[in-house]
Amino acid sequence: MFPLLTFLVLVPLAGAAVIALIGREREALIQRVALVASLVVFVGTLLLWLRFDASSADFQFVERHAWIPSFGIDYFVGVDGISLFLIVLTGFLTPLALLSSWESIHTRVKAFAMFVLALEAAMIGVFIALDLFLFYVFWDAMLIPMYFLIGIWGYDNRVYAAIKFMLYTMAGSVLMLVAILALGYYHGVATGLPSFDLLKLYALQIPGPLQFWGFLAFALAFAIKVPVFPFHTWLPDAHVQAPTAGSVILAGVLLKMGTYGLVRFAFPLFPDAALYFAPYLGVAAVIGIIYGALVAMVQPDLKKLVAYSSVSHLGFVALGISAMNVQGVQGAVYQMLAHGVSTGALFLIVGMLSDRRHTRLIAEFGGLKKVLPKLSSAFLVVTLASIGLPGLNGFVGELLILVGAFRWNPPLAAFAATGVLLSAVYMLWMFQRVNYGPVTHDENATLPDLSARERFTLWPAVAMTIVMGMFPMVFLKPMEPAVARLVEQVRRNQGQTVMNPGGIGDWGLGIGPDLERVPASLNESRIPSAKPLGNKR
Repeated sequence: MFPLLTFLVLVPLAGAAVIALIGREREALIQRVALVASLVVFVGTLLLWLRFDASSADFQFVERHAWIPSFGIDYFVGVDGISLFLIVLTGFLTPLALLSSWESIHTRVKAFAMFVLALEAAMIGVFIALDLFLFYVFWDAMLIPMYFLIGIWGYDNRVYAAIKFMLYTMAGSVLMLVAILALGYYHGVATGLPSFDLLKLYALQIPGPLQFWGFLAFALAFAIKVPVFPFHTWLPDAHVQAPTAGSVILAGVLLKMGTYGLVRFAFPLFPDAALYFAPYLGVAAVIGIIYGALVAMVQPDLKKLVAYSSVSHLGFVALGISAMNVQGVQGAVYQMLAHGVSTGALFLIVGMLSDRRHTRLIAEFGGLKKVLPKLSSAFLVVTLASIGLPGLNGFVGELLILVGAFRWNPPLAAFAATGVLLSAVYMLWMFQRVNYGPVTHDENATLPDLSARERFTLWPAVAMTIVMGMFPMVFLKPMEPAVARLVEQVRRNQGQTVMNPGGIGDWGLGIGPDLERVPASLNESRIPSAKPLGNKR
């Protein structure tokens, strides 16, 4: 079988290698090579989707090669219905991000293109990795290009924002690495062979203390990346200071790595701890929904408003995951995709306005509907999608999340529902101030409407907000079996260990195994099969 997943990782790296051989003065050629490489990846992700068996809950396109066998580390990759569309989303947004930078990035174009392609390879690697050590390699590798994208091509306070982004993410990553090593060690104690194979670790009965501390370590790393309140403070700085392409990728894909990590690793690896902490995560998610919306409402800067809207919208995703029922998790995965498309499009629009007026202050705009009718029309569609208008992509995910949350915790769901109303307030108010009323500044009266390049950049994202809203089952059906398997796996393993963090006497430093609870053997068939959508827990 053709190694399609490896191909998706290697193509952007090959594109970056080709660009490295091109003279830095040949900027047009560099941009074309980067765009072609990203388009090849996008076509590859569509082929992946086309060949994907939507009826199966199993991992598909699996590739496994020994990497560091003495430590049980393999190059082990595969996709299921949860990761499939996140890979497609990455392939979809990267060419749009590159197109958005063609006329706004004029310095070190060669390095910029190489970093974007390297970032794409690392992001895809995160979504396909089924070996925990391999996952961590891709997870940390992704930080480097984003750090430079913000720090070199960002705005005035770019260095501060880049360092803050790096420190926050690294702080959580180090704890996650410790937990990954503890899991590999525990597998060695249980079977005689260390392993970081995710499927084998799924089948392992992990004792309570390791579940407790392991979940906290993983959840903290992922909560920072989402970001879940109160770990969100790095995000507005990173978004405001990043170039448009960086903001599109950051909002569209990188933030989803946190919620994806919760779904793929934190909850199924540590089911008892996950369900123990789920109410606390749900409360933090609801606080983030309301807090993000209220702070977005008072922002004078367009980019910062969209950044805080991400805190609010991703709170819905965290709430759906916390509910850990089929509707909640399926809505969370769908909302990851919807947010990636609509918020990515919002950052594209803000970047286009900023390139024209060299400001992002809402007060500097007004009456743009008369001057920029095409841009304003796209702006309207994306705004309505962001607030969850029925028929557009934001509605489906939020509806499923709220249904799942009501089944799990009605009071939390009721508070979360206020976020839908608040998002309509700050988004529509922002749209009205920017596009309606008189043309308040002379500079606005002569602004050019969308160019051909900008239309090719923006319209695909606008079209996707409509397609996802009108035909949600195209996306929901392939992810359904994997989501049902995940929920059953977490619920089925609930109660197999005693949730007690343990003391020094139990676990030494808290990372040793309880030998009496180690199973005699491992059997991957313990991973439960999928149940149809709609089964009650």
